[in-house]
Amino acid sequence: MLPTGSRETQNRENNNQKVHPQPMEESMNQNQEAVEALISKIFTNISSLKSAYIQLQAAHTPYDPDKIQAADKLVISELKNLSELKHSHRENNPKSTLASPQDSRLVAEIQEQQNLLKTYEVMVKKFQSQLQTKDSEILQLQQQIEESNQKRVKLEKKLKLRGLPTKESEELQADNGFLNTELTPDLFSSALEAASKAIHDFSKPLINMMKAAGWDLDAAASSIEPTVVYAKRAHKKYAFESHICQRMFSGFQEESFSIKPENITVSKESFFHQFLALRTMDPLDILSQNPDSVFGKFCRSKYLVVVHPKMEASFIGNLDQRNYVIGGGHPRTPFYQAFLKLAKSIWLLHRLAYSFDPKVKVFQVKRGSEFSEVYMESVVKDVVPVESDQKPKVGLMIMPGFCIGGSIIQCRVYLSGMKCIE
Repeated sequence: MLPTGSRETQNRENNNQKVHPQPMEESMNQNQEAVEALISKIFTNISSLKSAYIQLQAAHTPYDPDKIQAADKLVISELKNLSELKHSHRENNPKSTLASPQDSRLVAEIQEQQNLLKTYEVMVKKFQSQLQTKDSEILQLQQQIEESNQKRVKLEKKLKLRGLPTKESEELQADNGFLNTELTPDLFSSALEAASKAIHDFSKPLINMMKAAGWDLDAAASSIEPTVVYAKRAHKKYAFESHICQRMFSGFQEESFSIKPENITVSKESFFHQFLALRTMDPLDILSQNPDSVFGKFCRSKYLVVVHPKMEASFIGNLDQRNYVIGGGHPRTPFYQAFLKLAKSIWLLHRLAYSFDPKVKVFQVKRGSEFSEVYMESVVKDVVPVESDQKPKVGLMIMPGFCIGGSIIQCRVYLSGMKCIE
């Protein structure tokens, strides 16, 4: 038996031990409630972050700088909220150890949300980098626009000085006539010479690219016109010039130049104004201002018929440029720009032909036609028939002929079955 004093001491110790379980259980419940509240806040924040992230993605397509900045601020705000929750939990629970299965599940959920948070942080940094890049691109485009506007102002001043049509003076010029430039057969002849030279100039890079791609030029020339007998092998270049000419002048006799729809009747004055306004401009600058203009459609349609897909694929290695043209674009490649110079010269000749009253008429000659010095001109001089009694015949038409009132501009042809004079 214990002494009375010892028994009283033991009872007091037992009583003291009995007061601990309840507060400890309450503390654990409170801790669990706090963790569950934290998890709820994390889920709410993650949901808001997902929504902000979706807004950030949506703002990129189509690209909207204002919406991107607003969404970016929202994402950063949600990230800060999550970061504050994270630091607050660590400060309140510096050495927290959760032993129960439910606590372990909560720890795992917290870790999962933290990993997700890191993923979103990486994504946001990526979008911020993309945003900076886009901002830089926008700044460059704004500078280009400013430069283009300055060039436009200078060009309009030049046009005014030269009496050419601008937005402000077009109606006044229509009333005052053709101003300083006279519409004469000589003007048309010079434009025709420019078109002929453009065909010749474009054929050079075309032939050079065929050589570089390993084409058999003899076979290519024969595929254009197999029955022509050339005086020299070097004369086969005229086959390619003829090929370009036939396709570029197709539809020339139509007012619309085969660019449909074209139901509006254009006055002869308007045709001449177009000729005057465009003749000194770079074709790429013209198309940059209005890529879907009638001239833009003309360039696209003619490119697709002059340059065969197989030819283009062998030159470039793919059809990306062709598909870009089909899609309505005008690429800035050297080859396409060389073609645009050709297209512009033919387009100007057409505008000028319809400026006359009556309009200039175009005529062509067929292969096998007998040579006529009245209507035709041989592109190769100093040649005679192989047989002395043989009449020269047309092998290729290099440029069509034209009738201006009562005057004739001869058709340029290559004669087949001839030999060079020794």
